[in-house]
Amino acid sequence: MIQDVLGLMPRPLSWPRINPRHWLAALAMLLVLHSASAQAPTAPVGQPLPANATLDQCVEFALRNQPLVRQSQLDERIAERNVRIGLSYWLPQINGTGVYTRNIQLQASVLPNFADPAAGQQIIRIGLKNVSTIGLQATQLLYSNDVLRAARSVRATRLNYAQTTSLNKIDVVTNVSKAFYDILLTEEQLRILKEDIQRQERQVRDAKAQYEVGIADKTDFLRADISLKNATAQRRSTAASLPGKYATLKQLMGAAPDNKLALSYDTLEMVRQTLLDTTVQLAYEKRVEIQQLQTQKQLQRYNIDYYRYGFLPSLSSFYNYNRVYQNNEFSELYKRAFPNQQAGLQLALPIFTGTRRLQNLKIAELQDEQLDLTIFDAKNQINSEFEQAMGAYKGSLNELYTIEQNVADAKEVYRILNLQYREGLRTFLDVIIAETDLRTAQLSYYNALFNVLSTKLDVQRALGNITFNQNQ
Repeated sequence: MIQDVLGLMPRPLSWPRINPRHWLAALAMLLVLHSASAQAPTAPVGQPLPANATLDQCVEFALRNQPLVRQSQLDERIAERNVRIGLSYWLPQINGTGVYTRNIQLQASVLPNFADPAAGQQIIRIGLKNVSTIGLQATQLLYSNDVLRAARSVRATRLNYAQTTSLNKIDVVTNVSKAFYDILLTEEQLRILKEDIQRQERQVRDAKAQYEVGIADKTDFLRADISLKNATAQRRSTAASLPGKYATLKQLMGAAPDNKLALSYDTLEMVRQTLLDTTVQLAYEKRVEIQQLQTQKQLQRYNIDYYRYGFLPSLSSFYNYNRVYQNNEFSELYKRAFPNQQAGLQLALPIFTGTRRLQNLKIAELQDEQLDLTIFDAKNQINSEFEQAMGAYKGSLNELYTIEQNVADAKEVYRILNLQYREGLRTFLDVIIAETDLRTAQLSYYNALFNVLSTKLDVQRALGNITFNQNQ
């Protein structure tokens, strides 16, 4: 029987003889290509950090490894597959079917007896006990409102997901930069406190020596020792916060916790980076948030058109080919086929849907109005964000310039008072106060520098000027 079935199928082509090694090589090549296509290149999780990383290197690493960015990129790839699914309905749809039926009791048909009306009606059993059908069905969509909407929204859908990724990258650039500056601020504070401790250690030694020879009072030595202990405690407290800040930066970068991270920076370059053009005007269209809302509004217009033209029919063509096998004996079933074919057009017209289309159309129009209000509110928020960030930047920059002059003055005051103390013209308390003022001014300077760089990032974000490599 199997041979009979195979005899009804087309004969296979005769293939040329090929070396088995060639087959293995071809199979290996196909496996490699399949693996490459199935797994798009992504950054390995937990890859090593660059040695002595600069800010640019930290940002570049974060754009490749930060989980939020990578998830957004995966969402883009998922959206691309969904787009292709929507477009696939425009392609021919081909299905093969195979059915076997055992008619335990054949259907009966009642027919009039034209030859002998007096004999009554004729009861005839139709069909055979064993029926098998092997069929091929092909359909081609010519027009459908559903698939048309999917085709029109392809570009906007891709753009919407890409803009979400851009928003996440902007967050990464901003947060990584601020965490980087925070660590540098702490490092500079530790350096200042170290220098201050070294100065105070000399003062303690000098005060102790003067007390031992009877030149100075014991209170000078005690005051110097208290000031030294306070500075040492402050440095230990600042140093204790540093590992947590490094951990925060690594988390924002998407780096594994066990990776070692060392930063490289130039303080003078940071000072030069504080400058920003404060006369620039705000352009809402540069903000990705506004661009994304406009993309969503375009998608909403496609929804409105979808419901507006929902009364249009869908049209498709079809072709069916079936080979029907019938026989009362199963062993003889596949010896003879009864093929049939059909081709035609199918039109589906929605006549009445209970006003569902009209209600959906009204909902889509109201949602479009909601998007208009969302865009209006977003522009107001962006304007407020810009004004606040610009005001904070100007204030921080003015504070930086003021404290910079204070540092120079504090150094000069400390130098003069220290010399006068050594000559016996000033008390040791004056030196300690000058030392404290100098330390405070130096720490305040780097706090102000961090605030300027941080608020500058906020201004750049408000303006939509934070950029990144589009290939990352």
